[in-house]
Amino acid sequence: MRVKYAFICGEEGNYPIDKMCLWAKVSRSGYYEWHGRGPSSSALRRRRLSALVQWSFQDSDGTYGYRRVQAHLARLGQYADPETIRVLMRELGLVACQPRPWRPTTTVAGDTSSTPDLVCRDFTCDTPATKLVGDITYIKSWEGWLYLATVLDCNTKQVVGYAMADHLRTSLIIDALNMASQRITIRTGITIFHSDRGCQYTSQEFADFADSLGIRRSLGRTGTCYDNAWAESFNGTLKNERVNRTVYPTREHARIDISRYIELRYNQKRLHSALGYITPNEAAQTWLRQNQAA
Repeated sequence: MRVKYAFICGEEGNYPIDKMCLWAKVSRSGYYEWHGRGPSSSALRRRRLSALVQWSFQDSDGTYGYRRVQAHLARLGQYADPETIRVLMRELGLVACQPRPWRPTTTVAGDTSSTPDLVCRDFTCDTPATKLVGDITYIKSWEGWLYLATVLDCNTKQVVGYAMADHLRTSLIIDALNMASQRITIRTGITIFHSDRGCQYTSQEFADFADSLGIRRSLGRTGTCYDNAWAESFNGTLKNERVNRTVYPTREHARIDISRYIELRYNQKRLHSALGYITPNEAAQTWLRQNQAA
Protein backbone atom coordinates (compact mmCIF):
# COMPACT_ATOMS: atom_id res chain seq x y z
CA MET A 1 0.00 0.00 0.00
CA ARG A 2 2.79 2.43 0.85
CA VAL A 3 4.29 1.88 -2.59
CA LYS A 4 1.04 3.00 -4.20
CA TYR A 5 0.82 6.04 -1.93
CA ALA A 6 4.42 6.95 -2.75
CA PHE A 7 3.69 6.64 -6.48
CA ILE A 8 0.63 8.90 -6.19
CA CYS A 9 2.66 11.42 -4.21
CA GLY A 10 5.35 11.42 -6.88
CA GLU A 11 2.82 12.06 -9.66
CA GLU A 12 0.93 14.74 -7.75
CA GLY A 13 0.53 17.74 -10.03
CA ASN A 14 0.61 15.60 -13.15
CA TYR A 15 -2.73 13.86 -12.55
CA PRO A 16 -5.74 14.49 -10.27
CA ILE A 17 -5.43 12.84 -6.87
CA ASP A 18 -8.90 11.30 -7.00
CA LYS A 19 -8.23 9.74 -10.42
CA MET A 20 -4.91 8.24 -9.28
CA CYS A 21 -6.52 6.84 -6.13
CA LEU A 22 -9.20 5.26 -8.29
CA TRP A 23 -6.64 3.75 -10.66
CA ALA A 24 -4.53 2.47 -7.77
CA LYS A 25 -7.63 1.15 -5.95
CA VAL A 26 -6.91 3.03 -2.73
CA SER A 27 -9.08 5.45 -0.81
CA ARG A 28 -8.42 9.19 -0.90
CA SER A 29 -8.79 9.35 2.88
CA GLY A 30 -6.15 6.64 3.26
CA TYR A 31 -3.80 8.49 0.93
CA TYR A 32 -4.23 11.82 2.72
CA GLU A 33 -3.72 10.14 6.10
CA TRP A 34 -0.46 8.59 4.79
CA HIS A 35 0.59 11.88 3.21
CA GLY A 36 0.15 13.72 6.49
CA ARG A 37 2.46 11.43 8.38
CA GLY A 38 6.14 12.20 8.82
CA PRO A 39 8.88 9.82 7.69
CA SER A 40 8.87 6.41 9.35
CA SER A 41 11.36 5.63 12.09
CA SER A 42 13.24 3.28 9.74
CA ALA A 43 13.43 5.99 7.08
CA LEU A 44 14.75 8.47 9.63
CA ARG A 45 17.37 5.99 10.85
CA ARG A 46 18.45 5.27 7.28
CA ARG A 47 18.73 8.98 6.56
CA ARG A 48 20.82 9.50 9.68
CA LEU A 49 23.00 6.47 8.90
CA SER A 50 23.51 7.75 5.37
CA ALA A 51 24.82 11.06 6.74
CA LEU A 52 27.17 9.21 9.12
CA VAL A 53 28.48 7.02 6.30
CA GLN A 54 29.24 10.08 4.21
CA TRP A 55 30.98 11.76 7.16
CA SER A 56 33.09 8.64 7.90
CA PHE A 57 34.12 8.35 4.26
CA GLN A 58 35.12 12.02 4.11
CA ASP A 59 36.96 11.74 7.44
CA SER A 60 39.05 8.93 5.92
CA ASP A 61 39.96 11.22 3.02
CA GLY A 62 38.09 8.92 0.68
CA THR A 63 40.20 5.87 1.53
CA TYR A 64 37.74 3.65 3.46
CA GLY A 65 35.68 0.91 1.85
CA TYR A 66 32.44 -0.27 3.42
CA ARG A 67 34.09 -2.62 5.94
CA ARG A 68 36.28 0.10 7.44
CA VAL A 69 33.39 2.59 7.40
CA GLN A 70 31.32 0.05 9.35
CA ALA A 71 34.16 -0.49 11.85
CA HIS A 72 34.69 3.26 12.19
CA LEU A 73 31.01 3.88 12.96
CA ALA A 74 30.89 0.91 15.36
CA ARG A 75 33.69 2.53 17.38
CA LEU A 76 31.38 5.52 17.78
CA GLY A 77 28.45 3.37 18.91
CA GLN A 78 26.67 3.45 15.53
CA TYR A 79 26.07 -0.15 14.51
CA ALA A 80 24.93 -1.35 11.08
CA ASP A 81 25.54 -4.49 9.07
CA PRO A 82 28.17 -4.35 6.30
CA GLU A 83 25.66 -4.89 3.51
CA THR A 84 23.63 -1.84 4.58
CA ILE A 85 26.79 0.27 4.60
CA ARG A 86 27.77 -1.05 1.18
CA VAL A 87 24.34 -0.22 -0.28
CA LEU A 88 24.35 3.28 1.23
CA MET A 89 27.85 3.98 -0.12
CA ARG A 90 26.73 2.88 -3.56
CA GLU A 91 23.64 5.12 -3.36
CA LEU A 92 25.83 8.05 -2.29
CA GLY A 93 28.37 7.36 -5.04
CA LEU A 94 31.20 6.83 -2.52
CA VAL A 95 34.05 4.78 -3.99
CA ALA A 96 37.30 4.27 -2.09
CA CYS A 97 40.50 5.11 -3.96
CA GLN A 98 41.98 2.08 -5.70
CA PRO A 99 45.63 0.92 -5.62
CA ARG A 100 47.86 1.15 -8.65
CA PRO A 101 50.00 -1.75 -9.92
CA TRP A 102 53.12 -2.58 -7.90
CA ARG A 103 56.46 -1.59 -9.41
CA PRO A 104 59.93 -2.67 -8.24
CA THR A 105 62.06 0.04 -6.70
CA THR A 106 65.62 -0.56 -5.60
CA THR A 107 68.50 -2.21 -7.46
CA VAL A 108 69.08 -5.87 -6.65
CA ALA A 109 72.53 -6.64 -5.27
CA GLY A 110 74.81 -9.52 -6.08
CA ASP A 111 75.30 -12.72 -4.12
CA THR A 112 73.93 -12.46 -0.57
CA SER A 113 73.35 -16.14 0.08
CA SER A 114 74.92 -15.88 3.53
CA THR A 115 71.92 -13.87 4.82
CA PRO A 116 68.89 -16.17 5.31
CA ASP A 117 65.18 -15.48 5.07
CA LEU A 118 64.13 -15.66 8.73
CA VAL A 119 60.54 -14.56 8.07
CA CYS A 120 59.44 -16.92 5.27
CA ARG A 121 56.42 -14.72 4.44
CA ASP A 122 55.07 -14.95 7.99
CA PHE A 123 54.53 -11.29 8.89
CA THR A 124 52.81 -12.00 12.20
CA CYS A 125 54.24 -12.12 15.72
CA ASP A 126 52.95 -11.91 19.29
CA THR A 127 55.35 -9.28 20.61
CA PRO A 128 56.35 -5.81 19.38
CA ALA A 129 59.94 -5.33 18.20
CA THR A 130 60.25 -9.00 17.25
CA LYS A 131 59.86 -8.70 13.47
CA LEU A 132 60.57 -5.47 11.62
CA VAL A 133 60.29 -5.06 7.86
CA GLY A 134 61.57 -2.29 5.64
CA ASP A 135 61.63 -1.03 2.09
CA ILE A 136 62.38 2.02 -0.04
CA THR A 137 59.89 3.75 -2.31
CA TYR A 138 60.04 6.73 -4.66
CA ILE A 139 57.97 9.94 -4.29
CA LYS A 140 57.73 12.27 -7.28
CA SER A 141 57.86 16.06 -6.92
CA TRP A 142 58.30 18.85 -9.48
CA GLU A 143 61.76 19.36 -8.01
CA GLY A 144 62.76 15.72 -8.52
CA TRP A 145 62.54 12.36 -6.75
CA LEU A 146 62.28 12.01 -2.98
CA TYR A 147 63.18 8.60 -1.56
CA LEU A 148 61.40 7.20 1.50
CA ALA A 149 62.77 4.36 3.63
CA THR A 150 60.45 2.83 6.22
CA VAL A 151 60.62 0.38 9.12
CA LEU A 152 57.37 -1.32 10.20
CA ASP A 153 56.58 -3.47 13.22
CA CYS A 154 54.76 -6.69 12.25
CA ASN A 155 52.99 -6.90 15.62
CA THR A 156 51.48 -3.42 15.95
CA LYS A 157 51.60 -2.50 12.23
CA GLN A 158 53.15 0.83 13.25
CA VAL A 159 55.61 2.70 11.11
CA VAL A 160 58.26 2.87 13.82
CA GLY A 161 60.98 4.44 11.71
CA TYR A 162 61.32 6.35 8.46
CA ALA A 163 63.70 8.66 6.66
CA MET A 164 63.52 10.72 3.46
CA ALA A 165 66.27 12.09 1.24
CA ASP A 166 67.08 13.07 -2.32
CA HIS A 167 69.49 10.12 -2.67
CA LEU A 168 69.52 6.33 -2.39
CA ARG A 169 72.69 5.96 -0.35
CA THR A 170 72.83 3.44 2.48
CA SER A 171 72.63 6.26 5.03
CA LEU A 172 68.94 6.60 4.11
CA ILE A 173 67.98 3.18 5.46
CA ILE A 174 70.38 3.53 8.40
CA ASP A 175 68.56 6.73 9.43
CA ALA A 176 65.19 4.92 9.23
CA LEU A 177 66.39 1.98 11.34
CA ASN A 178 68.05 4.35 13.78
CA MET A 179 64.71 6.14 14.31
CA ALA A 180 63.06 2.78 14.94
CA SER A 181 65.70 1.85 17.53
CA GLN A 182 64.91 5.07 19.42
CA ARG A 183 61.14 4.48 19.38
CA ILE A 184 60.99 0.79 20.31
CA THR A 185 63.05 -1.46 22.56
CA ILE A 186 65.32 -3.56 20.37
CA ARG A 187 65.63 -7.11 21.75
CA THR A 188 69.28 -7.99 21.27
CA GLY A 189 69.70 -11.20 19.31
CA ILE A 190 65.93 -11.58 18.89
CA THR A 191 64.70 -8.61 16.84
CA ILE A 192 64.68 -9.40 13.12
CA PHE A 193 64.85 -6.81 10.37
CA HIS A 194 63.59 -8.18 7.05
CA SER A 195 63.91 -6.55 3.62
CA ASP A 196 64.37 -7.29 -0.06
CA ARG A 197 67.82 -7.70 -1.60
CA GLY A 198 68.27 -4.10 -2.67
CA CYS A 199 71.90 -3.05 -2.69
CA GLN A 200 71.43 -0.72 0.29
CA TYR A 201 70.13 -3.55 2.51
CA THR A 202 72.90 -5.93 1.48
CA SER A 203 75.73 -3.45 1.98
CA GLN A 204 78.41 -4.02 4.59
CA GLU A 205 77.72 -0.57 6.05
CA PHE A 206 74.12 -1.52 6.83
CA ALA A 207 75.13 -4.95 8.13
CA ASP A 208 77.56 -3.34 10.56
CA PHE A 209 74.92 -0.88 11.79
CA ALA A 210 72.32 -3.62 12.32
CA ASP A 211 74.91 -5.70 14.18
CA SER A 212 75.71 -2.75 16.44
CA LEU A 213 72.04 -2.64 17.48
CA GLY A 214 71.86 -6.39 18.06
CA ILE A 215 69.43 -6.87 15.15
CA ARG A 216 69.35 -10.06 13.08
CA ARG A 217 69.11 -9.38 9.34
CA SER A 218 66.78 -11.29 7.04
CA LEU A 219 66.46 -11.10 3.24
CA GLY A 220 63.76 -12.28 0.88
CA ARG A 221 64.50 -13.94 -2.43
CA THR A 222 65.64 -11.95 -5.44
CA GLY A 223 62.81 -10.48 -7.53
CA THR A 224 60.03 -11.90 -5.33
CA CYS A 225 57.93 -9.06 -3.93
CA TYR A 226 55.80 -11.48 -1.87
CA ASP A 227 58.79 -12.22 0.34
CA ASN A 228 58.53 -8.64 1.60
CA ALA A 229 54.78 -8.31 1.15
CA TRP A 230 54.04 -6.34 4.31
CA ALA A 231 56.49 -3.55 3.48
CA GLU A 232 55.28 -3.54 -0.14
CA SER A 233 51.70 -3.34 1.14
CA PHE A 234 52.47 -0.22 3.16
CA ASN A 235 54.08 1.43 0.13
CA GLY A 236 50.97 0.65 -1.88
CA THR A 237 48.72 2.08 0.82
CA LEU A 238 50.79 5.26 1.05
CA LYS A 239 50.74 5.76 -2.72
CA ASN A 240 47.06 4.89 -3.02
CA GLU A 241 45.73 6.93 -0.11
CA ARG A 242 48.02 9.93 -0.31
CA VAL A 243 50.86 10.28 -2.83
CA ASN A 244 48.95 9.48 -6.03
CA ARG A 245 46.25 11.98 -5.05
CA THR A 246 48.62 14.84 -4.24
CA VAL A 247 50.90 17.14 -6.24
CA TYR A 248 54.20 18.08 -4.59
CA PRO A 249 55.90 21.24 -5.92
CA THR A 250 59.07 20.55 -3.92
CA ARG A 251 60.69 17.69 -2.00
CA GLU A 252 60.06 19.63 1.21
CA HIS A 253 56.32 19.73 0.49
CA ALA A 254 56.42 15.95 -0.01
CA ARG A 255 58.50 15.41 3.13
CA ILE A 256 56.07 17.37 5.33
CA ASP A 257 52.96 15.77 3.83
CA ILE A 258 54.27 12.20 4.09
CA SER A 259 55.43 12.73 7.68
CA ARG A 260 51.97 14.05 8.52
CA TYR A 261 50.33 11.05 6.85
CA ILE A 262 52.50 8.54 8.74
CA GLU A 263 52.25 10.15 12.16
CA LEU A 264 48.73 11.60 12.17
CA ARG A 265 46.86 9.35 9.76
CA TYR A 266 48.44 5.93 9.37
CA ASN A 267 49.69 5.31 12.91
CA GLN A 268 47.08 7.38 14.73
CA LYS A 269 43.77 7.06 12.87
CA ARG A 270 43.79 4.38 10.17
CA LEU A 271 41.90 1.22 11.17
CA HIS A 272 43.60 -2.09 10.32
CA SER A 273 41.60 -5.23 9.62
CA ALA A 274 44.56 -7.37 10.76
CA LEU A 275 44.36 -5.66 14.17
CA GLY A 276 40.60 -6.11 14.55
CA TYR A 277 39.91 -2.62 13.19
CA ILE A 278 41.92 -0.63 15.70
CA THR A 279 44.81 1.70 14.92
CA PRO A 280 48.53 0.79 15.15
CA ASN A 281 49.02 3.19 18.06
CA GLU A 282 46.09 1.61 19.90
CA ALA A 283 47.58 -1.85 19.29
CA ALA A 284 50.89 -0.73 20.81
CA GLN A 285 49.19 0.88 23.80
CA THR A 286 46.99 -2.20 24.37
CA TRP A 287 50.01 -4.52 24.39
CA LEU A 288 51.84 -2.19 26.78
CA ARG A 289 48.91 -2.02 29.22
CA GLN A 290 48.41 -5.78 29.21
CA ASN A 291 52.07 -6.51 29.85
CA GLN A 292 52.46 -3.82 32.50
CA ALA A 293 49.47 -5.32 34.33
CA ALA A 294 51.02 -8.78 34.07
